[in-house]
Amino acid sequence: MGSDTGIWILGGYQTDFARNFGREGKGVHDLVQEAVEGTLADAGTRAADMEVIHVGNAFGQLFTGQGHLGAMPATVVPELWGVPASRHEAACASGSIATLSAMADLEAGRYGCALVVGAEIEKTVPGDTAAAHLGAAAWVGHEGEDATFVWPWMFSALADEYDRRYGLDDAHLRAIAELNHRNAKANPLAQARGWTFDEKSFSDDDEHNPVVDGRTRRTDCSQVTDGGAGVVLATDGWVREHPEVLRRGTAVRILGWGHRTVGLPLAAKTQREDGPYVLSHVADTIRDAFDRAGVAEATDLDGIETHDCFSMSEYMAIDHFGITPPGDSWKAIEAGDLERDGRIPVNPSGGLIGGGHPVGATGVRMLVDASRQVTGRAGETQVEDASRFATLNIGGSTATTCAFVVGRA
Repeated sequence: MGSDTGIWILGGYQTDFARNFGREGKGVHDLVQEAVEGTLADAGTRAADMEVIHVGNAFGQLFTGQGHLGAMPATVVPELWGVPASRHEAACASGSIATLSAMADLEAGRYGCALVVGAEIEKTVPGDTAAAHLGAAAWVGHEGEDATFVWPWMFSALADEYDRRYGLDDAHLRAIAELNHRNAKANPLAQARGWTFDEKSFSDDDEHNPVVDGRTRRTDCSQVTDGGAGVVLATDGWVREHPEVLRRGTAVRILGWGHRTVGLPLAAKTQREDGPYVLSHVADTIRDAFDRAGVAEATDLDGIETHDCFSMSEYMAIDHFGITPPGDSWKAIEAGDLERDGRIPVNPSGGLIGGGHPVGATGVRMLVDASRQVTGRAGETQVEDASRFATLNIGGSTATTCAFVVGRA
């Protein structure tokens, strides 16, 4: 049915997403340096082993003024001087596009070992300004012009579309938010691990959980985050020449991947759909990854790390993964299927809502968490006996969509 890609993830690293680098007197160079050095150490590799570098970053110039971030790894780790490198921007999917680009380099035979780094500094400006910067990933001047905040408005509109087609009880969105915040408490790198909530924080109480835009409320939203993540990728041939990297217990296989790109505006996406899925290209992306990995259905997985920039994006992911039939995502929520010990755990790390969302790093961070799950290194967030995990990473209102399946060697 399918076979794996021949690409290994040798190890990976994530910074603490609760940190504010500006308050520490640090900048994006410090973030990249920590991510690079931590990634190399976890993979049991040296800078000298890296033959190519791919950097995912979405909004570097807007938040920090710093562009040309492909050159940043060599700037902060001199041993990487001279290694070919490039930066990739695809909004929230930037890290996944960097990963796919590194895989393409390896599969083409150009190189045997690649470093992928995702990084984003966002806590440099007030919240309103940050929201405006992030709005650059929509179709500027053509959608969301009357919105207070573009992305909460956009995913509220997606909720409205679900409601129109299938009916939607907002209590199920609140339940997703509560689960991801609860999962984050067990993750020592999660942004919200120390935050305090009560029952009303995940309700329709306007004082304790105020509306941000439309039907999107405060705890439905991921937050502005500083953070970085990295993975080392290698080919079968490179691993045969360096068998010591497999003895560390950190290596996994990339079994399959999917990647689809459509136009920027959300309305055009939903208006084009005449099938059962609200966003059929997202379901196609997942199916591409499944087919390449030889996965028949979602229940063949042990868990999923998915893109919950808002609780509505996770609600959409549930039925697009096939956990439920289209429009029935609420059934998996009510049944407890998404819990860490449920039928198909989703975002045991806390996801973006609980874990944090440094935009350019998110796709890479998902791969780090998925890899840790299938190697039994996920600590208190571990899904028992996990051997195969999937990820779904979206850019904008799913204009760029990427999925991966990773598994044990």
